[in-house]
Amino acid sequence: MSAKFFSGFFILYLINFAVLCIINLTREKVVVQIIHINKKKYAVGLFWQPIASGFSGRNYARNLAHSIDKKLNLYTEARAMVGMGSYSYGQYSGMPVAAAEVMNGLSEYSSFLSAFAVDSGFYLVAVRNGVILVDRFFNDEQSARIEYEKLSELPDWAAFIAPESWDMPRAVERNINKIVSQNPRIVLHAVSRLRSIMWPLLVLLVFLFFVLLFFREPLTQMNQVRVTNIDPELAAEYKRQIEEKNKELDQQYDIQKIEIKPLVLPYDNLPDPIARAQQCFQAMGFLMQPIIGWNQYNVECNEQYVVAQIKRDYGTLGDFYMLASEIMPHAFVSEQNENTLMVSAKLPDIPVYSSQDERDADSVIRDITTIFQMAGISADTDTVVDTITNGVDTVQLNVVEIAAQSKLVPMQFMQIFQDFGGVYMTKCVWNAVNRTWNYEVIIYAK
Repeated sequence: MSAKFFSGFFILYLINFAVLCIINLTREKVVVQIIHINKKKYAVGLFWQPIASGFSGRNYARNLAHSIDKKLNLYTEARAMVGMGSYSYGQYSGMPVAAAEVMNGLSEYSSFLSAFAVDSGFYLVAVRNGVILVDRFFNDEQSARIEYEKLSELPDWAAFIAPESWDMPRAVERNINKIVSQNPRIVLHAVSRLRSIMWPLLVLLVFLFFVLLFFREPLTQMNQVRVTNIDPELAAEYKRQIEEKNKELDQQYDIQKIEIKPLVLPYDNLPDPIARAQQCFQAMGFLMQPIIGWNQYNVECNEQYVVAQIKRDYGTLGDFYMLASEIMPHAFVSEQNENTLMVSAKLPDIPVYSSQDERDADSVIRDITTIFQMAGISADTDTVVDTITNGVDTVQLNVVEIAAQSKLVPMQFMQIFQDFGGVYMTKCVWNAVNRTWNYEVIIYAK
């Protein structure tokens, strides 16, 4: 190849490198918050907060990101808490969360102080009364030990876990690889999926611009090549030989055509919004039946299950199981600790139909905001793009997400969307303490 080509390519590389350097300089330098457990990456160093009454996890995570630090663009939800992370920490959507997995692995203790030796340092987790107080990774052993000793001075720890070499009173050594589940379920999610791709998209656009700029002249010359000198009969014969060769190869290796399944779009299978609201309302009432000595705190209806959080007052587990088996048949009970239970039931299927709003996403947000303003209800709206594919065809869907808190019951709240198509209530939460409803609704727009 010519020297001109190599010199041009080198200039292109320098320009792309300069763009990446400028982007990196604009970012605050942070320490990567990742450890390896069972050869998997886990997120650590999350900012944990109990979920405020009346909020869902995602809605509360958005509020925290807006009010505390917009760089906290990842979140997870565990035991009425929300943990905030960031792409800038080396974390990503779908990454398991170490603190939540440790807490589940030590569910027999409502309060514990633990320190584990991991691949590149020491990991410290402190939980008090089911709330994560400390979730930190230390590069050096001395800093981790000093922090552990300070926390150990607090009273009423149910268990102490520390490396045997630390010689801590009452502490036992545990292997974090054996505590954490092999199939972690609590993972990070993006607070806003559009913002998570802004920087990579910017780099890609700049790179493509300079690639097109550099190769514009060679491409122009290629388009000017004349094809009039090609013999039409020779071209037809060449095409015929290729088709015959392909048929021979298909027969020789018994190649079968792969059957492509038709593309299934989510708005082609949506339940009636009012029927869906009625189903959630009845299922939530089924799990919120009073049981003597136990208090219902909140109940959530998601896409497949309804789940209630119940806490002990003066009752016993025996009393609960005896009454629940009579008034809540077929419900599943999960003991979070000795005082907290999670009771769940699967939602039955309801008829579905195809529905999509005829407006674009911006028009839907404007009309929704107007209706909520007239009703005096504060709502948080956002637009995301979902990509649906069957391996061959790909469709991008504009989805409007709405999160709101209200005193209206589900059937009344979903009446707000009676003039919209493509409506689906993904979640509703009833908080029995402040007696409020929290809703998450999506609308499939054009």
